[in-house]
Amino acid sequence: MDLGISGKQGIVCGASQGLGLACARALAGEGVHLTLIARSPEPLQAAVDSLSQLGGAKITAVVGDITTDEGRDAVLQACPEPDILINNAGGPPPGDFRDWRQKEWFDAVNSNMYSAIDMIRRTLDGMAERGFGRIVNITSTAVKSPMSGLGLSNGARAGLTGWVAGVAREKVSSNVTINNLLPGLFATDRGRGYLAYRAAQEGVSAEAFEQQFYAISPAGRMGDPDEFGATCAFLCSAMNGYMSGQNILLDGGVYSGTY
Repeated sequence: MDLGISGKQGIVCGASQGLGLACARALAGEGVHLTLIARSPEPLQAAVDSLSQLGGAKITAVVGDITTDEGRDAVLQACPEPDILINNAGGPPPGDFRDWRQKEWFDAVNSNMYSAIDMIRRTLDGMAERGFGRIVNITSTAVKSPMSGLGLSNGARAGLTGWVAGVAREKVSSNVTINNLLPGLFATDRGRGYLAYRAAQEGVSAEAFEQQFYAISPAGRMGDPDEFGATCAFLCSAMNGYMSGQNILLDGGVYSGTY
């Protein structure tokens, strides 16, 4: 399927690894010219090198922290008129809420709520003026089904979800949509790290806890990041002009609710 976005300009945040890189890979495969931002130069350059092999898409790297004003300034200087924006920032580490004070909460809200809001603030009206915009926020399954030990992520991402629910309807008539992707456990460093944390809590090996997870997951496995990337690419497609403000859950069927 031709997604109709070849030649569009896109920004992918947190794009050097994991689900951010998977989204960048899918978009580059569709011919989207990408500006990637990440904090670590070496993985970011490796991502640029690999994505440049996929076809005619131009790939630009910005070394910076998207959770800072300076990082957001830098990526928008490199790509001032994006058609596509993928908001993604690494979540806080798991832990016990008894150990979290104001700093930990403020850092979580800045990383996983405010930074995405500010990127949308800076880009939404321009997209509407140009008549095309696709914004995808990578949040977490914890928004719908909070996970033990991920309270910082649960709270901050739920806040972003609530804010998006209000603003996502404003520019649909100008062909600008905003949707959220909610990943469950994927085969990424963060996914494996969470399994290791839960295993330590249960006093079992990471391998044993992973098998326990597989036993309760209808899919019987962790997700493939490229599955996530393909879903992201469709949400950015020309055909996706009629869906906005939605929370798309990718968790292998673990969440059993109807809404």
